[in-house]
Amino acid sequence: MNRAVKRRLVRLINFWPPFLGAGIRLRRLSPDFREADVEMAQRFWNTNYVGVHYGGSLFSMTDPFYMLLLMENLGREYIVWDKAASVRYRKPGRGKVRAEFRLSEAEIEEVRAAVAEKGKHERSYVIRILDKENDVVAEVEKLIQVRHKRHISSTRGRLRAGEPLVPKS
Repeated sequence: MNRAVKRRLVRLINFWPPFLGAGIRLRRLSPDFREADVEMAQRFWNTNYVGVHYGGSLFSMTDPFYMLLLMENLGREYIVWDKAASVRYRKPGRGKVRAEFRLSEAEIEEVRAAVAEKGKHERSYVIRILDKENDVVAEVEKLIQVRHKRHISSTRGRLRAGEPLVPKS
């Protein structure tokens, strides 16, 4: 991806309505799409009733980034989905908070190998949301599923929408 396209992508992410509304900013995206840094300043519109960051905004900070990093590093022949997520709030979030996303070459190769062997792979990532003192405000665990498109096309048509899982006798 060339620099102009990457700059446009960063702008689009920062102006994506859920992020814009919550005050979430993508501050850095590495050229190889293996690192992303996100932050959110506290504003009246992302503060809850008791004066701390709204939990949904903290969770939203983490939403698309591992999926995006994996998609860009694996290539178009793979399908990457968020399968599940959970959040554990550790302390009230006040002021500016941030989250970092890191993807190593070894992780990318592990995912490729697992998908080649099994047709799909699920990998868990834990994202720590930190405040300005580097204290953990929340931990978000994301479960990402990766499949190869060839595997998807070979399993299509086995079950159609609305069909019962077990045929009626």
